Amino acid sequence: MVPSALHDRRYRSIPILLREMREDADLTQRELGKLLRHPQSWVHNCECSNRRVDVAEFCQWSTACGIDPLDAVARYLDA
Repeated sequence: MVPSALHDRRYRSIPILLREMREDADLTQRELGKLLRHPQSWVHNCECSNRRVDVAEFCQWSTACGIDPLDAVARYLDA
């Protein structure tokens, strides 16, 4: 059986990175949700691996946290 994309080992560090970027930006889930035009629950689901984040969302997330998307990707690759 093929594992779900959410549970792929290569994706496991993404939710951790999303939360770290938000916390480093000193944003609450609610504040980040407002910046991204999503509810707090959406942010929570992304950070808890209940929802997979695509590349465009990852770039928007990092930008909202004040991080250049290329730097965020480099941070993921270093993890």
